[in-house]
Amino acid sequence: MKPAEGAMTLAEMKEFASFPAATQRYIRRSLDVGLDRQDAMLRWSRDVVEAASIRAQARHYRRLDTLRANVPDDSGLDAVEPFLSPLVVTSAFDLGQGRLLSFSAYRFLYERLIGPRVRPWLPAAFCSAAALPHLHPELRRKLLQSISEAAATASGWSSRQPGFYPHWVEKVEAGAPLH
Repeated sequence: MKPAEGAMTLAEMKEFASFPAATQRYIRRSLDVGLDRQDAMLRWSRDVVEAASIRAQARHYRRLDTLRANVPDDSGLDAVEPFLSPLVVTSAFDLGQGRLLSFSAYRFLYERLIGPRVRPWLPAAFCSAAALPHLHPELRRKLLQSISEAAATASGWSSRQPGFYPHWVEKVEAGAPLH
């Protein structure tokens, strides 16, 4: 790993640490579901409501392979509709769960779920999903206020792959030996 990559990974870790605990948990769960890393139901389900949410999330995340394969290379309108529509619907599901409370948390998750090529499309998908009427008006307000002018009007985006993918960490008792 080059020093610049290490610094960027550390910045990503700090950004993740700045999110509320419920957001961190939701991102880790979502990465397990979306990247097929763990048995998400076994790892994350605490009750029947959360189990139903994970099943619904898995249904929505079935679109991820298609989204990854169809990220438009340009802003031509012919390529936008088949990509942006499923991205907005998937995003609306995640925002509707009430755990991604800012554009930065949403961006953090989606650039890992889909890859760095999705970055130019995230402000449009986020704003579209955050403005949908299925969200409580107060949540819509909070989400839409969370996107900075810089993020909404950026003229270019990094193509660098994320370096930090948060995982579940087992709790270790104080004084217990590490294996």
